[in-house]
Amino acid sequence: MAFSADALKIDVEKEVDRIVARMRSEVGQNFKKRGGVVGVSGGIDSSVVLALCVKAFGPGKVRVVLMPDQDSSPDNFILTRKLIRQFGVEAVVEDMTPSLAGFGCYRRRDEAIRSVFPEYDMSYRAKIVLPENMLETHTLNVFYVTIISPEGEEKTERIPLNEYLKIVAASNFKQRSRMSMLYYHAESLNYAVIGTANKNEHEMGFFVKYGDGGADIKPIVHLFKTQVYQLAEFLEIPEEISERTPTSDTYSAEQTQQEFFFRLPFHLLDLVWYGWEQGVPVPEIAQATGLEGQKVEFAIDDLKRKIKTTEYLRLPPVVL
Repeated sequence: MAFSADALKIDVEKEVDRIVARMRSEVGQNFKKRGGVVGVSGGIDSSVVLALCVKAFGPGKVRVVLMPDQDSSPDNFILTRKLIRQFGVEAVVEDMTPSLAGFGCYRRRDEAIRSVFPEYDMSYRAKIVLPENMLETHTLNVFYVTIISPEGEEKTERIPLNEYLKIVAASNFKQRSRMSMLYYHAESLNYAVIGTANKNEHEMGFFVKYGDGGADIKPIVHLFKTQVYQLAEFLEIPEEISERTPTSDTYSAEQTQQEFFFRLPFHLLDLVWYGWEQGVPVPEIAQATGLEGQKVEFAIDDLKRKIKTTEYLRLPPVVL
């Protein structure tokens, strides 16, 4: 059979049943916990995980935690509220801004941005992006910072390495603070923390170690993003969430996951990735994706680089 997009299709009902049964077994029998805590952002991954938790534990044993900060989009809160009502779960809102300010998250980040753009202040919005020309050449993952003035004027410059590291290190306070908050609620209820990372995020290193990578169980970490969407349809996730462009919700400016990290639409990225994993020849992947063979090779090279350079994120602590 010719390689095609259908290769990523799964038996969704069977997969949901398998995940739910495993969640019940791990959380109830192995962890000796009574339910699950999940941080919900209004994105597709956390929404699917919430729905799986409700199936596994029942709505009365699921605690949803919303953790916005001053940079979060108001749309996230609106979408999450709709999701909570649909699944009938209890939710709490934890404003993370004071904690993050205490860590110096915003101050440290903004100081690094000002070293590139001296005019930058709190009236601006900012984000980090990667070049969009991944399929055109063998480009490395060199990051740029974009600032947007109150008048809407955009400026983009390449970030020097030291400033990039400072911006990322400061921003990572967000994920690590949220992980701590999830464990507070989990431990206060004798619940488990349920992670929301998918395969794209986990294998390519699009997560923060001991931040959003910190969880007791990760029910969708084996699924490509496009397969998560298949689960979303089966689990009747609201269309406003399923049709929304995935964002990072880390920086003050609106930022898609594609421009920040993945560099390709998920329907192409996942198919290239799966074909490469399965040893499918490049010409067949090219035919299935509609991409030229050389562009497929560029995409595979980018995949390999990200997986290799982020391997340390997936390793347990070294015991000497």
